[in-house]
Amino acid sequence: MQTPFHAATPFVVILLAMAPIHDIMANEPIRIVLVAGETAKKDKLGHHDYVGGCKCLAELLHQTQNVETVTVEEGWPKDESVFAKTSSVVFYTDGGGKQAFLENRERIARVQELVNSGTGIVLIHQALDFPEQFAEQAKSWSGGVYLQGPSGRGHWDSKHVDFPNHPIANGVVPWEINDGWLNGLQFVKDMKRITPLVWSGKTYAGSRAGLDADIVAFAYDRPDGGRSFSFSGLDAHSAWSLPGMRQLVVNGVLWSAGASIPESGAPCSIDETRLFEMQTPREAPPAKPTTTKAK
Repeated sequence: MQTPFHAATPFVVILLAMAPIHDIMANEPIRIVLVAGETAKKDKLGHHDYVGGCKCLAELLHQTQNVETVTVEEGWPKDESVFAKTSSVVFYTDGGGKQAFLENRERIARVQELVNSGTGIVLIHQALDFPEQFAEQAKSWSGGVYLQGPSGRGHWDSKHVDFPNHPIANGVVPWEINDGWLNGLQFVKDMKRITPLVWSGKTYAGSRAGLDADIVAFAYDRPDGGRSFSFSGLDAHSAWSLPGMRQLVVNGVLWSAGASIPESGAPCSIDETRLFEMQTPREAPPAKPTTTKAK
């Protein structure tokens, strides 16, 4: 079993410099590292396509002036120098302890250093799912996590038509989807510095009526001065075709990096053909055995 590695341990270097707040029209580059989890070779086309999703996100982010991206595949960079002078790190990966950044205490310490330095942290889909022994530290990174037991998960239809007054919601238009969601998230005490952005649950079909239990996207203004954004949807690559969802994620990543978001939202258009081409080629999964009822 992995041992949680907390910020108080002597191996963690506490960095005092806070990440700067950028204007997207400024000359200083906004550097964003996109970390894609391992994409299974055998699966349905587009399902949990972390590599394809990060390719898409990179293309969308480049539509904002002065944004630079680096895409890392297989869950963790071979050369950690890619994290130097980074405004934000996006993790789009499997969860439940399969996150490569939890593999050893050195990697956990590196993420903690990024957090302590004010670097933005973004968790997408399963990346929000943490083993219980990491829960408290992970909450200090992102503000909220999925925990097996108290949290919920599943696929259901939901409509998203009502968004709060927050820069991440700028320009976000309604969308409707059947996605794979994580909800019932466990947040920091009293949800301090948490701003819910999107709700989804089987009973309330995406409305705010589900209250805190149905939160599936949120912003976290960390006490260290950094920003974190989390979105538990994006189970399938096809979700990127939805303008409202795409706008939310692009805005959220840029906001986490300290960028100011235009009132109309950051640019994030994409051609459907191009989006399809970004998918990682897959081998079809083995067919499930069929059973016949005895007569």
